[in-house]
Formats: sequence, C-alpha cells, structure tokens
Amino acid sequence: MNDLLLSIQMIWPAFLQGFALSFGLIVAIGPQNAFVLRQGLRREHVGIVVLVCASSDAVLITAGVFGIAEILNESVWLAYGLALAGAAFLAWYGWKALKRIQSPGQLLADNSDRSVARRAAVFQAAAFTLLNPHVYLDTVLLAGSLGAQQPVHLQGWFVAGAAGASAAWFSAIGFGARWLAPWFERPNAWRILDGIIGLTMWFLALLMLRHIYTGF
Repeated sequence: MNDLLLSIQMIWPAFLQGFALSFGLIVAIGPQNAFVLRQGLRREHVGIVVLVCASSDAVLITAGVFGIAEILNESVWLAYGLALAGAAFLAWYGWKALKRIQSPGQLLADNSDRSVARRAAVFQAAAFTLLNPHVYLDTVLLAGSLGAQQPVHLQGWFVAGAAGASAAWFSAIGFGARWLAPWFERPNAWRILDGIIGLTMWFLALLMLRHIYTGF
C-alpha cells in the first residue's frame, strides 16, 4: 500500500504539469475551437471531430516529448538551453494571457445554416489542427522540451496529462457546446480564464527554471 501511495506521489506532479501546460496552451480564441464549438452546437459529427483534434495533439505531444528527450540525451548543454528557452516562452505566454484581461474577446461559433459532410468535417478539423504553425510550437517544441525534462519513467505520465487535457477540452466544447456557448460569449469569463492561464504559465516557467538550477 505504501509503495502504491509513493508511486502516485511521484506520478501526480508530472501528470499535472502536462495537463496544466496543455490546457493553458489549447484554451484560446481561435478557428479550431470555434469550429469544434460550431459542430457541437449543430450536433454534427461531434465525435469524429473531437477525436481528430485530440488524437492529433496526442501524437504531436508524444513525438515532441520522446523525440526531444532522445536528442537531449546527447547534449546536456542543449537540454539546459532548450529548458531556458521554454521557461522564457512560458513567461511570455503567461504575460500575454494576463494582458488579455484588459481587452478580453469572445469565442463565437459560425452560425450559418450550411451543413458539413462527415468527410469535410474531418478534413476541416485536421486542417485547423495540423496547418496551424503554432500547434507545432506548442505541442512538439514547448510540451516536448518541458516533458523531456521529466525523469524517463515519468515522461509517459506527462504525455498522458497533456493529451488528457486536450481530449477533455475538445470533448467539453464539442459535447457540451449548448451549455458552454453562452459562457464563451462573456468577456468576464475569459478574463477569469486568462488570469488562471497566465499564473499557471508563470508557475510552470518557475518550475522549469528550478529544474535548470538544480540540474547543475
């Protein structure tokens, strides 16, 4: 029993770091979230759209974490440099989120009556995910660099947390669109969310800097 509790205590921080990072990066006003919200409101192909978006993120995050971990094993200085760059990006991203509190936006779905065929919905979901250059910066480089700093036996749990956040978010706005849509239209709601995201990103940046300091 004690061994199980000890394992959970070791796994939980890595899982939560992955979850918090992914959630902070993915919750933004953009075309991908608007498209998923639209499909949810219309109840059209919601399951396959959510699956495409979440699985794409999971594949990219996995490739980023384990791919970068393999590269970093060959150079400790590269590991520290990438960790420092990641901490700087997290701090900048957190500052941007806190700055958005002054002028929050709204997430509005396309309310056109035009239906989308299943194949077209899959194509659009993939396009919104994979043709966005920021997705590679977020999932492969940033999540990869932070996840690669984890001990080898915890990297998989970091990936699970990050992929789980993506799946939870897309499921929420897809299947819960009718209940969440009014919330997304409120600027004050985004103020609160951006405040949480900003502070979370700063906390993760501090964790990465701490790792750099203790690594020497």
